[in-house]
Amino acid sequence: MPGLGETRAFRQVDVFTDAPLLGNPVAVVHDAEGLGEEQMQQFARWTNLSETTFLLPPTDPAADYRLRIFTPAQELPFAGHPTLGSAHAWLAAGGVATGERIVQECEIGLVEIASRGGRLSFAAPDLLRSGPVEDDLTAQIVAALGVTRAEVLDIAWADNGPGWVGVRMASADAVLALTPDFMAMPVDVGVIGPHPEGSECAVEVRAFCPHAAGTTEDPVTGSLNASLAQWLAGGVLPSSYVAAQGTALGRRGRVHVHTADDGTIWVGGDTLTTIQGTLSL
Repeated sequence: MPGLGETRAFRQVDVFTDAPLLGNPVAVVHDAEGLGEEQMQQFARWTNLSETTFLLPPTDPAADYRLRIFTPAQELPFAGHPTLGSAHAWLAAGGVATGERIVQECEIGLVEIASRGGRLSFAAPDLLRSGPVEDDLTAQIVAALGVTRAEVLDIAWADNGPGWVGVRMASADAVLALTPDFMAMPVDVGVIGPHPEGSECAVEVRAFCPHAAGTTEDPVTGSLNASLAQWLAGGVLPSSYVAAQGTALGRRGRVHVHTADDGTIWVGGDTLTTIQGTLSL
């Protein structure tokens, strides 16, 4: 176990892409025992990525490892692309699941991770908050997005840890055209709209997160896609589909959503190591 100030293995993993530099990177610190919360937060501020994670031994005997997830501003109880990227890094470093699936321990609880079609996928955790959004908050969100209330087809809480409110619009083009006022945005907001039938992807997603992530727009967001699927899959959307995200930022994120026979939502994507080395903390 490295001590404070000793060399630790490090990987930066691109998530939700099959080609480097087109997904969402996560910084992963291996063997993070001995680091305090302030050291973790300081390193996350320094990487300036949407999330930085730290791999630790589990405290729950049912888990294979424990993960702590930090944005530049705060620690998160759960996040999707860090979950997949960290599982990729753990496996690449020789990690072996004790059961049929990888089990990650994080603040929200135990999260199962499986390989589906050659891609890592996580089982969407239960929503912490769902249902209607208060009228005053809806008005603030609509104003911050720069649209009219009539352009918003539906709005609901879709919070599985980062605090998402989901907004459904009429088309992918309407989603891509958004130019939000981030200073006016009262909460973190995920927006979704359908691509034309027959397109490569069923929907376009954007994640505006000036609060939890301490950034304006996240390139590709597992937690948001998971909660949007729990809200819409099997109803407004098919039970299984592919979402595009990051288009507005010059990325090519692809999020694969699958609803299992038992109703569990699985969210997956390709993962690639783009940087590997050591660091001293």
